[in-house]
Parts: sequence; structure tokens; C-alpha cells
Amino acid sequence: MTLLDVRWRLGATDGFDRYAAGHLPGASYVDMDAVLADHAVVDGGRHPLPDVDLFGAAVRALGVRRDTPVVCYDAAGGTSAARAWWLLRHHGHERVAVLDGGYPAWVAAGHEVETGPGPEVEPGDFEPVPGAMPTASPADLLDGRVVLDARPQERYRGEVEPVDPVAGHVPGARSAPAVANLGEDGLLRPDEELRARYAGLGALEEGADVAVYCGSGITAAHDVLVLEQLGVRAALYPGSWSHWVSDPSRPVETGPGPGDAR
Repeated sequence: MTLLDVRWRLGATDGFDRYAAGHLPGASYVDMDAVLADHAVVDGGRHPLPDVDLFGAAVRALGVRRDTPVVCYDAAGGTSAARAWWLLRHHGHERVAVLDGGYPAWVAAGHEVETGPGPEVEPGDFEPVPGAMPTASPADLLDGRVVLDARPQERYRGEVEPVDPVAGHVPGARSAPAVANLGEDGLLRPDEELRARYAGLGALEEGADVAVYCGSGITAAHDVLVLEQLGVRAALYPGSWSHWVSDPSRPVETGPGPGDAR
């Protein structure tokens, strides 16, 4: 099994320091900006999808093998680790999981941890081929499908916008904060609660075509992960809100909308 530590927080750069202070034995640290995004891409939002060849080289250096299970974790209920899960699945790896509760749950359970810069791993053999998971374009978000906004509700409503130059949401999008997938203990809510939540958002209707976005394509992957668990293959809009507002001709709504207050 390959363990990947994906500790990342919006606006913070201390992921590796927190990893070095304690991580699951044998886990390798994954830098969100260096491995799970490609900032050489100009028109792709704040966290553009990584170049296929660079991504492949990076995950092979982390020991990722095509036939070996990969478990990703973070310290944010899986809302960062889901980005690594999605990218590996999108590029054809079929055995990827996210550790429920992540590092805090591991520690709370009394399991052993390691410190320091991490292990030397044998390079893997995974060759990425993108396309296994669906993506959505800006035009797709206005074609009548069920569109879910995974950001906090205050950002969805446009009451605050700490990062992007324009506040609000895609017209018709339904508020579905990724953090609401988690209970107070930081673990995923029971399946029946998650099923009720997404049914109320219209995402579980037979034949529903679902797309998800967030600020820059990271936390939206957590909604995609949960929907996958519920039997729905949702599309990710990789550039998300940061890409949407890069074109001033795209419409923006503010205030409450479908799903708000759920």
C-alpha cells in the first residue's frame, strides 16, 4: 500500500512542516501546488490540473504503482486528500481511497506516528492516462444539469470572498459545502445522512447529470468522492470559481439559492 499525506490549507504553506512533525508510518508528503496542480497553465484557475507527464513523474517518485492500492489522507476531513484521489482516479488508477478522518483520527485512535522528512521510497510504475473521471467546462454549468457549489455558504452567497476578485456563484448552482459532508468528529457522516443530503439537492435523481465546483477545484473533489460513494459519477469543473470569474462575460449571482442553508 502507498500512503500519501496531502495536508494543505487555503492560504497556508506549512503542510510539509506539519507532516514532518508527525505522519502515518511510511507516508510520503504530497505538495498540493507542486504535484497536484500546474501553475504554468495560464487559463486554468488558481489550481490548474497538472501536466500529465509531470504528474506521472511526480507520483512515480512517491512510489505510486499501477497495481498497488493508494490511500490519501490529510488533516481536514479528506477535503484536501480528495484532490489526490480524484487526480489518480482521473488518470486511470483504480485502487485509490481517502482515509476517513485523516491524520487526526489516526492519532485519536492511538496509532503509531513517524516524524521527520519521510521515507526513501522505491519509484513506482504508474503511467497516467487522463479521462477516467468526467470533467465539466464553463458551458456545461449552464446547460440545465445539477450544479453543486462546494464552497462555504457565505462565499456561495457572495457575502465574503477571501481569494477571488468577484464574489457570488454560478447562476442556478446549488449550495453544497464540502465540509457539510463531515460530522463534528471530522468523520464522514453516515451514508443515510449523506444520501438524504444529496437527494435534497437533486443530485440523486435518476438520470441526473451532476457537476461540482468550488474555489479552485480542490474541495469540490470531496463532493465528487461522496457522490461516487453514493453511486453517482459527478463531473468536476477543474478551474472552478477562480476560472469562472476570469471571464467577465460569464454571469454571476449573489444571495441565497437552491440548497442554501442545507
